[in-house]
Amino acid sequence: MKSLLLDRTTWDLSLDADGNLAVCTEGYSILQDVASAVRTWSGECWYDTSQGITYDDGVFNGSTPVALLKSQAEAAALAVPGVASAQCVLIGPRSDRSLGGAIAVTFTSGETASVQF
Repeated sequence: MKSLLLDRTTWDLSLDADGNLAVCTEGYSILQDVASAVRTWSGECWYDTSQGITYDDGVFNGSTPVALLKSQAEAAALAVPGVASAQCVLIGPRSDRSLGGAIAVTFTSGETASVQF
């Protein structure tokens, strides 16, 4: 499966050497889709508002349990086609109230990889 390649810094579309939209192939495309799924808030995708991680006031003021955020990130990763299992490690919350982490993914093919978000 192919996906449009997103720039790792800006998370925006990128171009290939010929000036065309760059694409990535299976493996990396699944990891990119996992990272996108974890970065999506519930209701944010106008074409499918059921996608995304739920949020409430607790996410923004730091009172939401980290274990809940971790399980939601893992559930979002498991919703991506081609993912057999996912394990999330969160980094934060930081002083700027941001939260990041990494997800170790096992593909349905048995291969493993990880992606940061």
